[in-house]
Amino acid sequence: MEITGAVGVAIVDYDSGMMLGSSGGGPQLDLEVAAAGNTEVVRAKMATMRQLGLDDTIEDILITLGTQYHLIRLVTSNKGTGLFFYLALSKSQSNLAMARRQLAAIEAELTL
Repeated sequence: MEITGAVGVAIVDYDSGMMLGSSGGGPQLDLEVAAAGNTEVVRAKMATMRQLGLDDTIEDILITLGTQYHLIRLVTSNKGTGLFFYLALSKSQSNLAMARRQLAAIEAELTL
């Protein structure tokens, strides 16, 4: 499945910060660095939820930049516990709502 406007995508283990697979990226987007950095974002949000006593799960986290969207989607099924997708999108070439739906569909088809 192709996501229109995607600059790069990775699947990441948030316990270790290791990128397990990726597509795209390049000199303008180092997916290894993005995977490690966004692992810290996920960990911080999970810690904050625990401190607030929120008994809920994170579906996704959106970071909006001037020219890009960065979408972090936690894999919520048992087959992917501890994993998240990191997707960077060009704002001018993508549809955020459609990208979120497509990423959810990819998660549903995920086999590990």
